[in-house]
Amino acid sequence: MFDPYLKKWALLGDGEPLVTHTSRLLPVLKAGEPAMLKLCLTDEERRGSRLLEQWAGEGAARVFARDGLAVLMERATGQRDLANMARGGEDDVTCLVLCCVAQQLHNHRLAPSSFVPMNRWFRALRDVGAAEGGVFSEAAKLIDKLLEDQRDIHVLHGDLHHGNVLDFGARGWLAIDPKGLVGERAFEYVALFSNPDLVNPNVPAASDQTCFRRRVAIVAEAARLDRRRLLQWVFVGMGLSASWFVEENSPFATIPLTIAEFARVELNN
Repeated sequence: MFDPYLKKWALLGDGEPLVTHTSRLLPVLKAGEPAMLKLCLTDEERRGSRLLEQWAGEGAARVFARDGLAVLMERATGQRDLANMARGGEDDVTCLVLCCVAQQLHNHRLAPSSFVPMNRWFRALRDVGAAEGGVFSEAAKLIDKLLEDQRDIHVLHGDLHHGNVLDFGARGWLAIDPKGLVGERAFEYVALFSNPDLVNPNVPAASDQTCFRRRVAIVAEAARLDRRRLLQWVFVGMGLSASWFVEENSPFATIPLTIAEFARVELNN
């Protein structure tokens, strides 16, 4: 699958292919410099590559070339890892890094027409809420209220967490793998609250109430967000994440449900 693009863009393979359920990736060299060749197998991945290209390397990995399902981008070669840092006593630092990257991305003023509106993004929560009730139904009701009164609307990464912001060496921390959403800015910070536990649940970091409260305080201040509004978005965002896992019959639903309960407690205090 990679061969036509290796020839077209004069690339040399520089490692083993990586396979996900939505893409195929190959580390390559472009004129001797490290890069990543990615084949996007879904509309979501292709939408994300378009957004990366529009960000033009400011807050996100540079796109060198894009053609249909293929995108050639900057490759992270730095040694630092936000998930390891969060587990190793630097959680405050990782929260600030993620907030800083989010701010860089939100500084771009992009046309929203080719990205996914938040209303569509939350369909799974409504479906699971109707079937399961409980916290899912509660979150579904709240998201409808939030969507009726969205504020500070931007084109969003949509999945900005410890595994999607990488160390690019001299270029610093940069985002990869955006979803390409359009909606309230506060939603951008939701994914960090359940991570890095969703990357590796065997070494928990986020699933601790004291950690959660500290993260809320850090993010609200660094991102200049109303604390209650942030907690509401965390609650509905965790409900959505859990809904996807429920649809997949995955045990990972327990992690976002735990974070949702933390948010509910804070909202009720």
